[in-house]
Amino acid sequence: MYNRKIIACAIALAFQLPSIAQANDSDELEKLRAEIQQMKQNYEGRIQSLESRLKQTESVASQADQKAEAATVQASTRPTSSNAFNPNISLILSGTYTNRSQDSNYHITGFQTGGEIGPGTRGFNLGESELGVYASIDPNFYGGLNLALAPDNTVGVEEAFAQTTSLPYGVTIKAGRFFSSIGYLNEQHSHTWDFVENPLAYQAFLGNQFGDDGVQVKWLAPTDMFMEFGAEYGRGRIAGTTGRDKNGGGANSIFGHVGGDVGISSNWRAGLSYLSVSPQDRTSKDMDSAGTYISNTFTGDSHIWVADFVWKWAPNGNATNTSLKLQGEYLHRNEDGTLNTDSYTASQSGWYAQAVYKFMPHWRTGVRYDRLNSGSVDYGLNSKNLSNTSYDPQRYTLMLDYTPSEFSRIRLQFARDESRQEATDNQVFIQYQMSLGAHGAHKY
Repeated sequence: MYNRKIIACAIALAFQLPSIAQANDSDELEKLRAEIQQMKQNYEGRIQSLESRLKQTESVASQADQKAEAATVQASTRPTSSNAFNPNISLILSGTYTNRSQDSNYHITGFQTGGEIGPGTRGFNLGESELGVYASIDPNFYGGLNLALAPDNTVGVEEAFAQTTSLPYGVTIKAGRFFSSIGYLNEQHSHTWDFVENPLAYQAFLGNQFGDDGVQVKWLAPTDMFMEFGAEYGRGRIAGTTGRDKNGGGANSIFGHVGGDVGISSNWRAGLSYLSVSPQDRTSKDMDSAGTYISNTFTGDSHIWVADFVWKWAPNGNATNTSLKLQGEYLHRNEDGTLNTDSYTASQSGWYAQAVYKFMPHWRTGVRYDRLNSGSVDYGLNSKNLSNTSYDPQRYTLMLDYTPSEFSRIRLQFARDESRQEATDNQVFIQYQMSLGAHGAHKY
């Protein structure tokens, strides 16, 4: 910039030389030369001043970087304080009003279930509230704790696990207590379900939901198409049992899920899973040949296969105004062991299909059909008290829910439950679910 001004002055001087020469005024010429010399000195002084200020600024910035680096090193070696521990804490509040045409002596005719199943007691119920704490432990691990607060004032640990976050090749290892990844619905918490209850097949074969203490290894393939495969090995806490007291485990499973997009509006996921578990003293409600409610106890081996499929649609992938989800699963279980005091074998299956449609912002409606196949059952000597029926339980369900925000939902549900051969139960549910605090994204 300064050179340009000097050149401009020189050009101006060149235009003035003829007049100066013509006037032969040497004093004026010397005066102009002195002014040009003074301008050059002024410009050089200003340049030196700017260069000095630039060096000072660079020096201050360098000192600041050194101090920041030192502070970082010091912080990394300092023990973590309570103020530095900042996990995501969420509380799910849930409550239900239940109106039923039958009493609460619930069982599924012809199936040895176990666990906490059925629509629950009539009237007002607190439902199952959940308290969750999840956080990254360090760059290598992530941990979570989820407590279930039951209506009878008991607290259960649904999940308490740690899992890796930095293993190579798409591998993840999880250890502790967690919901198994078999099937589709099993690893989802109850507040994410589209209906008040889990399907009949889940209640009959998994005691509602299978969560276990153990270890899980999962691999996510580095492909454009979603491909996930995994295996689990655990204690065998299924359907209300505590698992066997022995070295090693009492349950193992393998699963695989694949999925992808179809255009910009649809996506899907399908899966196959297998679970082998050895329940001990699994207790389930039943009705004997005389019409008396009894409890049966099973100990033995159980093998369960699960096939699942989900299809989701939203116009241009935007589910704000409208969306559709089609979902179904098929479960098959073989069992061999001891029921009460004699041998017991069974091969049974069940399935459900459901559709949930969001017809306008905040509003959804859904329909589901459940059915169980009684299959083949051999009660052994227990046949004297337990009738070998060919009855196939089923249930029809219709729901409507309103979700004003991602933190709240109110649901109205009607069901015709034919799980018990001796009585059809017409059910009405009014349910609320409220989410407080930080809450992560739900599974697919």
